[in-house]
Amino acid sequence: MCGIVGYVGRQTAAPILLAGLRRLEYRGYDSAGVATWHEGRIEVRKCRGKIDAGLAPLLESAPPPGCLGVGHTRWATHGPPTDANAHPHGDASGRLAVVHNGVIENHEALKARLLAAGHTFRSDTDTEVLAHLIGVHYEHPELAARPAAERLVRALERALAEVQGTYGLAVICTETPGLLIGARRGSPLILGLGEGENFLASDTTAIVAHTRQVVYLEDGDLATLTADHFQVTNLGRRSAAVQVSRIEFTPEAAERGGFPHFMLKEIFEQPATIAAALRGRLDAAEATARFGGLNMSPAELRAVDRIVITACGTSWHAGLVGEHYLESLAHLPVEVEYASEFRYRNPPLDKNTLVLVITQSGETADTLAALREARRRGHRVLALCNVVGSTIAREADGGIYLHAGPEIGVASTKAFTSQVTVLLLFALFMGRLRMLSPARGQALLRALEEAPELARKVLELDPQVRELAARYADRRDFYFLGRQLGFPVALEGALKLKEISYLHAEAYPAAEMKHGPIALMDEASPCVFLAPRGFLYEKILGNIEEVRARGAPVIALGTEGDSTLASKAAAVLPLPAADELLFPLLSVIPLQLLAYHIAVRRGCDVDKPRNLAKSVTVE
Repeated sequence: MCGIVGYVGRQTAAPILLAGLRRLEYRGYDSAGVATWHEGRIEVRKCRGKIDAGLAPLLESAPPPGCLGVGHTRWATHGPPTDANAHPHGDASGRLAVVHNGVIENHEALKARLLAAGHTFRSDTDTEVLAHLIGVHYEHPELAARPAAERLVRALERALAEVQGTYGLAVICTETPGLLIGARRGSPLILGLGEGENFLASDTTAIVAHTRQVVYLEDGDLATLTADHFQVTNLGRRSAAVQVSRIEFTPEAAERGGFPHFMLKEIFEQPATIAAALRGRLDAAEATARFGGLNMSPAELRAVDRIVITACGTSWHAGLVGEHYLESLAHLPVEVEYASEFRYRNPPLDKNTLVLVITQSGETADTLAALREARRRGHRVLALCNVVGSTIAREADGGIYLHAGPEIGVASTKAFTSQVTVLLLFALFMGRLRMLSPARGQALLRALEEAPELARKVLELDPQVRELAARYADRRDFYFLGRQLGFPVALEGALKLKEISYLHAEAYPAAEMKHGPIALMDEASPCVFLAPRGFLYEKILGNIEEVRARGAPVIALGTEGDSTLASKAAAVLPLPAADELLFPLLSVIPLQLLAYHIAVRRGCDVDKPRNLAKSVTVE
């Protein structure tokens, strides 16, 4: 959701900014722009629309010179997607260029004050209000005699002291050549450290082609960068602890690698990412899993008598799978909460409650707020996270990394299966601390060892799924139905279809279908059933018969060789026989493929679906 990239060095800034913005496209945006410093002037190029259709041709026809600059991709919050609302924004004097992620919650009051003082605004954005406010402080007589660089830093500090809300921002000024300033509160911002050049970005993917050395800014940090130097202070403490980290993935990992879309590449990466989530965590001798970053002793973990899982979107669906795993293997009561609701409720949390937050990006605003609320109340918080160095990874008491690599497609795929894999490992671990038998532990370890190869086998269904997509891509309503572990998978399948094809799709526990949704089912509404052999199989067959009686076509995901299911469904996608706890890992893959191929046939922008953002850093 929105993206920032900044550069200061000896190369021409605009091409570097443009390349960085292209790498941030996956976050979701509706306009883009850059500003560069050259000979005491700020050159701005910005426009609404996608980079290839708007900003790139604009930069080609009128390339801005200069070796210092900032760039931005905007996801509209205040004001519609227009050229005027695109970032960067300037102050009243034209000295400043500001790019900003986040929301200035008191921007209306600040804007009213500035309007009363004679300011004129060219946009509807809260960011332009912030730019004007910085400019007012920059022109204050108290700062007029100071060197321009110090003057700009003090002006920014004073402006941010008046701001309520969240920000990740970058600023350049006509009077401070070679100086790039960034600040962060509640919205991610990192420094990239190079040789004779330095970078600022909201995401490591924007700069990984140039440097692997980064500093993750904390809330309240303010950073000043020149080509050869950087300094970080904290607005509250005046000093900041700085740790240089290394980006784990390579630039090639953020490329499509011959696939037409990142989403398809990431679907096909899942055998490898499941294996990565398992690597080094299987303990055959003790029939359990092992983790290095929980930061809790076995005694502390055994004392846990309740777990609350909180997450958003796809991660929330993974949490529902984790609820089943933990309750069945560890006999622990588990509740799964939407992070956006948890943060504003006052749920009773007993002293031995463990809070588990799940996130791909590690920056989701609602999940971060839920983590902070749980910690404020004195509870241990563990995080399942994919992004090393992210805010949630740093603020949690402990956690488990997914090791899935960068996920570029907005619709999450490999992160979901990695989350499910890690949740199963964690449930096994907690179960063995409590009452799970060694025999069951060993059986689960053997099943998990087979999971990557089983996922490869499921991917061989791709041609069949493509044919199904061709058959049903013109339908407007889809229903996804499952029971027990199949229900969260149904939710995830429906979400994928909605996200990238813009079709109406709903998911229900299969037995609940009779209590209302069946009134909508007819020949025009395909029903996707999760129907593996095992517990409740006969019940699922009964639900399928109820749908067939209304004329709705049935697409079933079942166990390989199930002739009974084949006789009742219009199409069957056979899944390899496996431990029932692996079913979510295997069954979600054909649903991801179905959503993908339907979206492609409908001509949708698969990797950058409308109105969506990869990392939701605002409420």
